[in-house]
Amino acid sequence: MPNYRATKLYKKLTMYVACAYAEGFNEGENATPTEQLIAWQWISDRGLQNQLQGFYGRMVNELIKHNKIRKPK
Repeated sequence: MPNYRATKLYKKLTMYVACAYAEGFNEGENATPTEQLIAWQWISDRGLQNQLQGFYGRMVNELIKHNKIRKPK
């Protein structure tokens, strides 16, 4: 599994931009699958899935379960 935390995109994300990339709207409209996973990793690392809609928590759990992203630090 790649280390998404070491990418340039990961380091410049904000909550809004991470959500846009993860869901594919506005800035993230043309995000690649890798960019989406980077955004999901960022969301998970900050625990934001617990503050946002339930969809985020379920998706983070599924991505971790299927080894697409790492568990939060």
